Amino acid sequence: MASLYDKLKRVRIIRAIVYAIVGIVSYPGLVWINRLKISGTENIKDLPRRNVLFVSNHQTYFADVITFLHIFCAVKWGKKNRLGFPYYLLNPFTSVYYVAAEETMKGSWISRFFSLAGALTVKRTWRVEGKEVRRGLDPSDTRKVTRALKDNWVITFPQGTTKPFAPARKGTAFIIQQSRPIVVPVVISGFWRAFNKKGLKFKKKGSTLSVTFKKPLEVDYDAPAQVILAQVMDAIEQSKAHMMMGAHHWETEINKVKSET
Repeated sequence: MASLYDKLKRVRIIRAIVYAIVGIVSYPGLVWINRLKISGTENIKDLPRRNVLFVSNHQTYFADVITFLHIFCAVKWGKKNRLGFPYYLLNPFTSVYYVAAEETMKGSWISRFFSLAGALTVKRTWRVEGKEVRRGLDPSDTRKVTRALKDNWVITFPQGTTKPFAPARKGTAFIIQQSRPIVVPVVISGFWRAFNKKGLKFKKKGSTLSVTFKKPLEVDYDAPAQVILAQVMDAIEQSKAHMMMGAHHWETEINKVKSET
């Protein structure tokens, strides 16, 4: 049975108020203090308003999701690859849920407040009370997401951690197999540089924050979970192949510097 707190998340006016407050507070940090670069919104402007799963790499606990919500609201108001003035917060697009660790969302009053914006809390955390834990798949976690997808968009981070190139969790593939959603890959960068791990404090001002929405994946929903997961990880540029490309890039840069000295 859903708690009163969970029921409040489904009330549109409550979500709209949370969007407005969080949006107003966060907007300067995204647009004025740092530089937000958005691309690919043409890939999401005509999507149906239900059964769409956004899969993304993860760099902070909150700043990533907050930025996505800003962008979705701006796209609803006809903006293309930019936020513009945040009048879109007057009538935000609230048919969005996001997957978040239960421990994180219960960590402070700020996180509890933000969870009213549509957090789907899951217990499959990599860290519990500061200790590394790798739990198995909890069926109740996937049920939360599949139910939300029936009438909404859902944002999920397959890796479940802000550590780059961490392995993905099978739950994402199972959700795709069960719900057969439109799967939109998102690649973000710069958030780890601009914000602390929670994404609530500035670490380096003037950073470029990049958010790229790719074309929806052509998914074979009947393929094995590992095949689907590999496709997702490659699309969000967190696969082993991309990790090796990154290592090669840094090696090239180091050699360039050595040759110039």
